[in-house]
Amino acid sequence: MNSISNLKTVSLEQLKGNWYNAVIASLVFFAINSFVGVLGGYSNLFNVVSLAIAGPLYFGLVKYFLKTKRKETVILESLFDGFKVYVPALLLSLLMTIFTFLWTLLLIVPGIIASLSYSQAFFILIDNPEISAMDALKKSKEMMNGHKWNYLGLVFSFIGWAILALLTCGIGFLWLTPYFHTTLSNFYDELKTEKTA
Repeated sequence: MNSISNLKTVSLEQLKGNWYNAVIASLVFFAINSFVGVLGGYSNLFNVVSLAIAGPLYFGLVKYFLKTKRKETVILESLFDGFKVYVPALLLSLLMTIFTFLWTLLLIVPGIIASLSYSQAFFILIDNPEISAMDALKKSKEMMNGHKWNYLGLVFSFIGWAILALLTCGIGFLWLTPYFHTTLSNFYDELKTEKTA
């Protein structure tokens, strides 16, 4: 597998000429989440709505940048592709949250390991829309066997960028989100190639 620095460099190359659309996609994603989140402070109904759309919406975000990485045609409406596979995307989100929470109840470290193990599940569901949520989680665990430290190092390498984004009152996340998720997409495709070789 390529080094973290190489994965990030390749991701920046893939985003060249795509930054405007990528930032707009991030803005729409954050706007929807923020809008529903604010309304959740006024009504429990919107907390339920937030829970109901979180998985499918995140599916769309991941798919958007996976398609960007693969140089496939991608449009803003791709953000809502998760609603085309609503039940699997919702179940996957809920199961990831529940299982990670249950492992965290034992100790923090098992919770972190569970989170790393499930990190490829949405990518797997995107490539295999017919797969069940449980099978996506199982396949993710198999793919991540021996690669958890690589993934953790990749995520940690963005901490400095995240701090800078916070210093811009969060505006920087509109650029960091495409960079981060395109890099995760490169990690997934490399892992997928390695596991099928």
